Amino acid sequence: MAKNKISDLNNHLFAQLERLSEEDLNDKELELESKRAKAITGVTSQIIKTHKLTLEAMKVISIGSFGINDMPEELELNKIGNKKV
Repeated sequence: MAKNKISDLNNHLFAQLERLSEEDLNDKELELESKRAKAITGVTSQIIKTHKLTLEAMKVISIGSFGINDMPEELELNKIGNKKV
């Protein structure tokens, strides 16, 4: 199970921004941080897409088009915290 939550995402992104903004980085260190930033943004994009899909599914449920039990199990919408509904 992941130890980070979506609420931690901003902290990770801002921490990377701070590392990139360090004025005393030499060219090699800046290149390394740039590569790290690209990797982080790639993973971040996938996390955001996954959560956006979950929110869209929740909208479909809320307008009554489908019930929560009609959604794919992979979305885990039938769970609140660790409890099943």
